[in-house]
Amino acid sequence: MHSLFYYLCVQYMLASLRAAAEQIGKSEWGLSGPSNAGHYNNWPEETDFFRREGGWNSTYGEFLLEWYSGMLLAHGEQILTAAEHIFRNSGAKLSGKVAGVHWHYASRSHAAELTAGYYNTRFRDGYLPIAGMFGRHGVVLNFTCTEMRDVEQPPEARCSPESLITQVALATRKARVPLAGENALPRYDEAALKQVVKNARLRFQSDFKGAAFEPMCAFTFLRMNEMLFQRENWHLFVSFVRQMLEGNASSDWKEEHLGSEPFVHATKHIQEAAASLSYS
Repeated sequence: MHSLFYYLCVQYMLASLRAAAEQIGKSEWGLSGPSNAGHYNNWPEETDFFRREGGWNSTYGEFLLEWYSGMLLAHGEQILTAAEHIFRNSGAKLSGKVAGVHWHYASRSHAAELTAGYYNTRFRDGYLPIAGMFGRHGVVLNFTCTEMRDVEQPPEARCSPESLITQVALATRKARVPLAGENALPRYDEAALKQVVKNARLRFQSDFKGAAFEPMCAFTFLRMNEMLFQRENWHLFVSFVRQMLEGNASSDWKEEHLGSEPFVHATKHIQEAAASLSYS
């Protein structure tokens, strides 16, 4: 069944690619995908398609990536249209998750994003069309990796989660779409929590003086387990919740700890109950 499903998907995609190529008089571009894009574990610079001056930036590359990302956007339109119809007048607030593909973000081609269907490169904003699609349907854009810092990533992968989040936040601002966030990995340390608070209150040079923007309308914390309820982690989490509520990223978390002590004490029974359940 898996092989049949894969075969049907490939045939459908190839038929769509052929039709798109014939429409612009380049039928040879519709025979298959690029033959020089490498394999799953190749670095971008090892391939002729994704390297710095590779085929991604050619006329053929632009056609292929426009078609590929267009398929993803068309699918998104279908899903959001159906969801909008189903939940109309229900009072439910819809949100959709966009993956935070931050590997190779600092390269020109943004190879990881391109293979995921996000046509985002050094020269093209691939998130503005996605944000616009969400805006047309009144859906919140939910983005991940809000706890990540560039310095924590392997340098050879040229990751930049911080730049990626900034770009997505700007795209949602331009499209007037609410932005929600979540952390990608279970993190309970001070550095990760401070990064989330920072990303929840991003400011840009283009902001009007005195304007109060809140790029994040909601945040999902991943995840609730026994580690969260360990004493130090719980103390940090209580401080984190207070800062998210107040919109203030304190530079001195020792001072913040002292201010959070009454809240930690008030929630002690929750922490103890959760800890006992975890170890029972």
